[in-house]
Amino acid sequence: MKGTLLRTTQAAVLALTISAGAAYAAGGHGDHAMPAASAPIGKAGDPARVTRSIDVDMTDAMRFTPARIEVKAGETVRLNVRNAGRIRHELVLGTEADLKAHYDMMMKDPGMRHEEANAVSLEGGKSGQIVWRFDKAGTVSFGCLEPGHYTAGMKGAVSVL
Repeated sequence: MKGTLLRTTQAAVLALTISAGAAYAAGGHGDHAMPAASAPIGKAGDPARVTRSIDVDMTDAMRFTPARIEVKAGETVRLNVRNAGRIRHELVLGTEADLKAHYDMMMKDPGMRHEEANAVSLEGGKSGQIVWRFDKAGTVSFGCLEPGHYTAGMKGAVSVL
């Protein structure tokens, strides 16, 4: 009985260690890892395979320009993201449900910053990039998860055709 309990405890510790390591490897930030996507949204792209670049501006009016983007399934795109405003904004790719869930986390910890392949977080006047392979037809949402921004309408969508 004692040996079985020890093995069960060791197995539980191992499982927790593996899952924590996987969250870290996936680009999570501390105990606030980005939730796993509930639907396929694509994956980090190879910069050498980019087929085109799309410029996206973020503004203090809580908008993305453009807010609607079309890509082809299988296309690897470079999103050139520019914060044209004065305050911090970010562009995070995900499903709408995942963005809403992560936005709720951001409201509890507003100092959280994103360093995942599907996100770029920028101070006012700065620029950054996301290279992403949109591998399946459907819709991939994006939004700014800074507190107050997403609910103010700072969101958009990528139609994958």
